[in-house]
Amino acid sequence: MGQDALESARRLAPRLAARAAEHDRDGSFPVADFADLRAAGLFGLMVPPELGGLGARFAEYAAVATELARGNGATALVFNMHASVTGALGAVTEEVAEALGVPEEALAARDRLLAEAAAGSWYGVAMSERGAGSRLSQLTTSYQPVADGYRITGAKTFCSGAGHADGYLVAARSAADQSVVSQFLVPATVDGLRVEPSWDALGMRATASHDLHLDVTVPADRLLGGVEGLALVVAQLMPHWLVASYAAVYVGVARAAVDAAVEHLTARGLTGLPAVRARIGRADAAVAAAQLTVEEAARRVDENPGDAETNRWVWRAKLLAGTTAAEVAASMLEAAGTSATRRGHPLERLYRDARCGSLHPATSDVCADWLGVAALGGDPDRDGSAPRW
Repeated sequence: MGQDALESARRLAPRLAARAAEHDRDGSFPVADFADLRAAGLFGLMVPPELGGLGARFAEYAAVATELARGNGATALVFNMHASVTGALGAVTEEVAEALGVPEEALAARDRLLAEAAAGSWYGVAMSERGAGSRLSQLTTSYQPVADGYRITGAKTFCSGAGHADGYLVAARSAADQSVVSQFLVPATVDGLRVEPSWDALGMRATASHDLHLDVTVPADRLLGGVEGLALVVAQLMPHWLVASYAAVYVGVARAAVDAAVEHLTARGLTGLPAVRARIGRADAAVAAAQLTVEEAARRVDENPGDAETNRWVWRAKLLAGTTAAEVAASMLEAAGTSATRRGHPLERLYRDARCGSLHPATSDVCADWLGVAALGGDPDRDGSAPRW
């Protein structure tokens, strides 16, 4: 599977890049990019073959996401959200389902959602909230059982792909028990769901990461796992989808910045300057190191998911990818000179996009603290100054 999907991503990347400047300038969503992803079958990347998908593992996702980000980081970032949903659903094996108490009907509902993704549906993630960020334990969106399913009320922010996705993974807290956090796959067509256009940001401007307001009722089979309270458990079992999946995107953005700088400097005859060559050399080495860290984390996720050492590599990957992207893009902009700061220049856009890498959950400061606690022999999921999730 992997090589075909990777080749598709490489083939699509120049097409995504050709549209990137327009969507960045206008803050518009790259609809054509997602039509291309659908046509290439990439919405089914993480869906098991028996459900019509490509059956990729995490390492294969990471390689695909990196290539897409070399074309347009915003498109790759939204794709990451869809892959996170389908990847987490597809990773619920029979053994995991039995351990979590997932009923048969919930597995059947999961398979329907995955089959729909393989057929061309794609999903956004509605987790973050104003004042709570991405910490599941701090959410104010709530749900309660009703006669025909669950009623969900609240508001989400930074919902990438808002207004374009076919459904949204919504995290909400039980109105009856504040310690219980569950997730629902809410159809985009349900009554009471409203998108508030609010996304006008420094970077990743084409992600349509608008606010999402919910006062909806969904059928019982839209409760993921069929068991209330699984959201925090899944965050502990699969931190790679909440942390390291972003890392692959920002490695691609960093590599795109190096590529853009090389093109710019070559066209202007500046490649003979020793200082310029040194900047390119350092940037190349830094991106390669970050990519190797992401690849090692992904390899360990596939071979030994949830292991303590695997999780350390997951957090290392996010930290290094976020900081490397920002530092490399800044250096490439300086190497290229003032002309590269003009609106519409690829390096100007990549500089702004790259700066967002450290800010996505988990932020670089949170990653560094997590790793520091682990290195000092503590429990990094519980010993921090604030709840991780």
